[in-house]
Amino acid sequence: MRLLLVEDDPDLSRQMKAILEGDGYAVDVSMDGEDGHFLGETESYDTIVLDLGLPIMDGVSVLTKWRGAGISTPVLILTARDGWSEKVAGLDAGADDYVTKPFKIEELLARVRALIRRAAGQASPELTCGKVTLNTNSSKVTVDGMPIRLTAQEYKLLSYMMHHPEKIISRTELTEHIYDQDFDRDSNTIEVFVTRVRKKLGVAIINTIRGLGYQLVDPEEQKTQ
Repeated sequence: MRLLLVEDDPDLSRQMKAILEGDGYAVDVSMDGEDGHFLGETESYDTIVLDLGLPIMDGVSVLTKWRGAGISTPVLILTARDGWSEKVAGLDAGADDYVTKPFKIEELLARVRALIRRAAGQASPELTCGKVTLNTNSSKVTVDGMPIRLTAQEYKLLSYMMHHPEKIISRTELTEHIYDQDFDRDSNTIEVFVTRVRKKLGVAIINTIRGLGYQLVDPEEQKTQ
């Protein structure tokens, strides 16, 4: 999963980036509203964390422009403790949720996970496909109850697919959602990751759709069709 963090406080942005990456996200960081607006409009993100008190262009203006352009990416706004009017303005501009500074990082992570689940139409933190279960809270993957060890990139790939079951996902889309902007992206490595994940899971839940990409399917449901 790939996130955009728009926060002008350098210390806070570095801390948040490190924590979000430690929780398994690919994270791009922007330090002002103008650059953040550009990235949010031109790159693919699963959610955006947006501070409202930004230089050059304030957060509410950034969000208003995104929504006006039809960008529906979930947005979590960061507001000051006494900024109730900011919360209202942000929510009215199209924000999906907010966190008040100073905040507990556990709350931020929980709200980010919830936004991503809801955007994908998933209600439970446990995503299941056949015998495979991925817990978004603990980042643990099991097959028939047995834990499976995945690398960070393998987990990101499986997580994105588990959030979008039965959707045909191209290699380009997977590349856009598991790497940050600065990573030397190569969609050919996606095939390698898919092969590794299939081998580690040991169950056939990832189908190759020739010429289109990959699709996560429940093998038991396929038998009944």
